[in-house]
Amino acid sequence: MRSGQPRTTLELRAAPHAHGGPGVEQIMRQVVYAILPLCAFSVYQFGLSAALLIAIVTATCLATEAGFARVARRSNPLGDGSAAITGLLLALTLPPGLPLWMGAVAGFIAIALGKVIFGGLGFNVFNPALVGRAFAQAAFPAALTTWTPSLTEGRFQAIIPSTLAWPLMQPADVSVWAKSVAVDAFTGATPLASFKFDGQLTGAMQLLWGTPAGSAGEGSAVLILACGGYLALRRMLDWRIPAAILASAFALAAVLHVIDAVRFPPPQFMLLSGGLLLGAVFMATDMVGSPVTPRGVWLFGFLIGTLTIVIRLFGGLSEGVMYAILIGNALAPLLDRWTQPRAYGIGGGRR
Repeated sequence: MRSGQPRTTLELRAAPHAHGGPGVEQIMRQVVYAILPLCAFSVYQFGLSAALLIAIVTATCLATEAGFARVARRSNPLGDGSAAITGLLLALTLPPGLPLWMGAVAGFIAIALGKVIFGGLGFNVFNPALVGRAFAQAAFPAALTTWTPSLTEGRFQAIIPSTLAWPLMQPADVSVWAKSVAVDAFTGATPLASFKFDGQLTGAMQLLWGTPAGSAGEGSAVLILACGGYLALRRMLDWRIPAAILASAFALAAVLHVIDAVRFPPPQFMLLSGGLLLGAVFMATDMVGSPVTPRGVWLFGFLIGTLTIVIRLFGGLSEGVMYAILIGNALAPLLDRWTQPRAYGIGGGRR
């Protein structure tokens, strides 16, 4: 090489040379971005109590993850963002007026029993947020079925009394608080419970924009679909799972409505009410708890959608999406095994 000429470097690398897709941290970060608008809308609906609930549950999940990682001597335990997603999703499945200490207990269980006990991220069988929600449902059934109205006048100045209830102490009557903040028509029932136990249907526009009582994250159906569409367009969400869930739920609800329109609600009500959209878009699509084979993904979604309608209409509870997804998580490995593509030239019969 002559003097004065620039020095060049030749890099030799082994195959393959194709660039990989986004890593776990990038995917988790985008999921957090997609969930944050739902959290903001929840705070807009329910005010300070929803903000405190989201903050406490998420902080508990992060602290639990960091604590177990310290015991196991793992570095950067919160770098993948999975604990933050668990906390945000768990908070969105809870009533906005839930006592904060109950939310903290649910957050601890979500990480400890839903994730760490299986070996951490990538090894959990069930969706951790739903594990925490299922535990809270079993441990605090009365609190998990106490709902507060949305869009109250004083929601940014006054906290729902039950939010600051002490552990093992009976919270204040929420109906008294509702009258003090000028709620015109207080209801302690969600749209699903109103229909199941009182035969009352909620209007489609209310369900689309999220004005009825319900969990902190049932929110607006339009907003949930928009946030899910963002992830699907970035290929960080398998669109086939929510499509299969919603299609199967709609089909079964439509058939039952045709059979008995008085007993069974219209299919659009079943899709827009409750936590079906939130569960289908953000929880059933968990990459760890869902199948990977093409046919398995469709069967997974059909199973969840069908079970949700069956539990809602024929079970003792007004909502069933949580249990449907957990059952689907348990069967996901079997669905993968049953729908495993056959390798070319293997298993074919001779002529």
